[in-house]
Amino acid sequence: MTASADRLSRLLNLVPYLLARPGIAVAEAAEDLGVTERQLREDLELLWVCGLPGYGPGDLIDMALDGDRVTITYDAGIDRPLRLTRDEALALVVALRLLAETPGVGHRDAIERALAKIESAGGDEASPPVAVRLPGNRDQLAELRCAVERGQALRITYYTAARDETTDRVVDPMRMLVVGDRAYLEAWCRRAEAVRLFRVDRIDAFEEQEEPAAPPPDALPTDVRDGVFHATPDQPLVTLRVSRGARWITEYYPCEEVRAEPGEHWLVSLRASDLSWARRLVLGLGPEVTVVGPPELTEAVGAEARTALAAYEEPVGC
Repeated sequence: MTASADRLSRLLNLVPYLLARPGIAVAEAAEDLGVTERQLREDLELLWVCGLPGYGPGDLIDMALDGDRVTITYDAGIDRPLRLTRDEALALVVALRLLAETPGVGHRDAIERALAKIESAGGDEASPPVAVRLPGNRDQLAELRCAVERGQALRITYYTAARDETTDRVVDPMRMLVVGDRAYLEAWCRRAEAVRLFRVDRIDAFEEQEEPAAPPPDALPTDVRDGVFHATPDQPLVTLRVSRGARWITEYYPCEEVRAEPGEHWLVSLRASDLSWARRLVLGLGPEVTVVGPPELTEAVGAEARTALAAYEEPVGC
C-alpha cells in the first residue's frame, strides 16, 4: 500500500514537473526526481493510460518522446503539484527555521520569505509546537557567525577531545555549518596546515585578528553528507566486547563490524582517530566493555586502571 501511494504521489507531481520543462532529458529528470531512469520510464508508460473519465484518446495524458527527451502535450487537467500535507508543511517549516538559525548561511532574506509564505498558506497547521533552536550557546554562535562574516582571521582557544588538550591556534574561517546536532566552524588551520572542523562548543575563546582570512586556493570544503568523522584504513582498528549497557556505541559511532556473541555480548570493531581517544572511551564505559585489540590499547587501559586502583590503596594522610 505504501509503495502504491508513493508512486501515485510521484505520478501526480511528475506531470507539472514535465510541463515546466518541455523537452527535458529523461536522465536529467530522473536525477532531479531522485529515481532511476528505468523507474521514470515505467512511470511515463503508466501516465499514457491515465487521464479523465471516459478514458478515450482525448481524455488521456499525452506526451511526446523524442529519443531520450520527453514533453507533455496534454495534461488532462493535472497541471499543478500536490498540496503539502500537514506533516510535510510542518517538516518544511522546521527545516527552514533551523536553516535561518544556522550561522553563516547566505540568502537569509530568501529563507525568511519562503518561511513566511509557507506559514501563511499553512496557517496554524504550519506552526511548530516548539521553538527551533540550534544547540549550544546562542550568544557564542551569534558572535562567532558575525566574526566569520566580517572575513577576518581568528585566534581560537580550542579543546581537542581526541588528545585531551587545549591549544591556541590561528585559523582562516571558511564557513559555519551544522552536522547532526552540532555546530562547527570550518577553517584553514595554520598550525595543522589543513582544513579542520572545530566544534563551536569546544571553542573556549576567540579573537579577531587584524589580517583578513585567507584560506589557500586548495582549501576545499569538507564533505559532511555522511557525517563529520570519515574512517580511513590507516587509522587504528579497535575491537571491543561490549555488554548490553554499551551497545549504544554501535549507533553513535561508525562501526566496521558488529557481531553477536553467545549471551548478551557483542563484538564491535571501529576505527579510532587515535588510541588516546579510544582509551578514554573504554575507561568511560567501565565494566560494560572489554578491549580485545589492539594490544597497545589493552596495555594502556590496563596501566591506567592499575594506577587508579593504586591510588585507592594509599593510606589517607600520607
